[in-house]
Amino acid sequence: MKKQTIFTHIVTVALLTAAVFTTSCTKDLDKTNPSYATLDNYFKNSEEMQKGTNAIYSAFHAGNLIGREWFFVHDLRSDDVSSGGGQLEVPRAQILNGATSSENPVMGSVWRGLYTVIHRANTVIGSAPNVTDNDAVRDQCVAEAKFFRAWAYFELLTLWGPVPVYTTVVSAPDQFQPRVPEEGVYAQIIKDLTEAAAVLKPSYGAADQGRITSGAANAMLGRTHLQKGDYAAAKEALLKVTGAGLYRLVNNYTDNFLEETEFNAESIWEAVYFDRGDNGFDWNGTGDGAGTAQSTIRNQEYSPVAWRNLIPSNKYLNEFENTATGAAKTDPRFSASVYQTGDKFNNDADVLTDAMQNGNSSVVNGVTKKVSWRKFMLIYKQSLSNASYHPGGNNQRIIRYAEVILMLAECENELGNPAGAVTYLNQIRDRASVAMPHYPTAQFPVSNKDQVTKALMHEKVVEMGGEEIRNRDIMRWRKKGYFTTDPLSYFRANRDELLPIPQQEIDNNPQLGAGGVAKQNPGY
Repeated sequence: MKKQTIFTHIVTVALLTAAVFTTSCTKDLDKTNPSYATLDNYFKNSEEMQKGTNAIYSAFHAGNLIGREWFFVHDLRSDDVSSGGGQLEVPRAQILNGATSSENPVMGSVWRGLYTVIHRANTVIGSAPNVTDNDAVRDQCVAEAKFFRAWAYFELLTLWGPVPVYTTVVSAPDQFQPRVPEEGVYAQIIKDLTEAAAVLKPSYGAADQGRITSGAANAMLGRTHLQKGDYAAAKEALLKVTGAGLYRLVNNYTDNFLEETEFNAESIWEAVYFDRGDNGFDWNGTGDGAGTAQSTIRNQEYSPVAWRNLIPSNKYLNEFENTATGAAKTDPRFSASVYQTGDKFNNDADVLTDAMQNGNSSVVNGVTKKVSWRKFMLIYKQSLSNASYHPGGNNQRIIRYAEVILMLAECENELGNPAGAVTYLNQIRDRASVAMPHYPTAQFPVSNKDQVTKALMHEKVVEMGGEEIRNRDIMRWRKKGYFTTDPLSYFRANRDELLPIPQQEIDNNPQLGAGGVAKQNPGY
């Protein structure tokens, strides 16, 4: 049974701003409804501050972000996935095929969701001076809010590049901000994460599982510096995670994706979900309301026996070392990451067939077969009838310890210590359920930086494929010139590095291009 967490009885607080009116009418029109929460009459104590902070979590794990559109946008801009077939909706197919327009609704939902997180975070941070009854709770809430604001800006930056930056609550209709150059956005992210990490707790009791920890803040700080290209700073932040003594690689690789093994020793940050047993999902997208379903639709979107909108790409499937192609051992992470026809499910009571998996086939080592995602799917314990439509309660792991180790490997390699990088890579391969031969191998020699880079790129794909990591790796490694052929077949330089700024933002924000950055990204 899933442990009780802060999200079991979450209460979402509407974060409202006071409207400004100019009128010569009677004073009665200026009266405030005492039962209506505004910034003037709310966030006066630590309990209200805590509810406001919970509202940030609500927006974060709702359908506009982690519950649905977030994983789509990241996966669709990677080469981990392919279309499952004609059932893939047109707006998603556009992103997958490099035909994204500024009016794409999937992309627009993520943009709105991220700025909702930022607005709610700014509300908590800005209200902190009003809360004096419990300094510890207040400071914890502010640190969590700063983390989420930083995370949201990191997401925006790595998807859209320069974006408007808001660090105070928008309280008037003329407070639009222009796009800030990437260096300025990075500076805000790093500032928020550094301040958050200094305050956040390293761990929590069972009732607060899912809250942001100092480990999560330092891991995000490492991610940020790595993406920015500051490898020394990234290493410093990541070593704080490994040095905390709280995390390790779990023996069973599959435990990172099962509902029964959430919050394990490898997990640094998870988005928390619950299955009420009624197939409920909050299609509203913002997470508002204490009674709304707190599930994720990922299981439905990718499941072999459901919509199967995205499947593993041939490129991803053939990246795994396999004895059929001359490797010394077949990588066990292949069968732990994907289902293929003939695999068992429903606690091994049923066998997956071609007919159960609608849509496209894959080609693996020259063999055509149906292959689907296994990571985060629930059919390992569900019958065919139950799994055909089932939003789930399986937590989305956002950061796990294996990523920290792989980021440290990249830092060491870029800082001139390829031997140290190889040591980190072999830690990943030493996992008990994986036990792959150490580098160097016949396929991956590691005698110099370039060879280590290739081994690292391989290891990152097979360890973390389908976990919304690959698209940022592509962006970073593309800039370094590490690809002989771009991973995205449609890629056009000076266009496809970033998504287009949503048309709604261009239409509504008159200041968008006032800061010296064009309103729209190149090529759109």
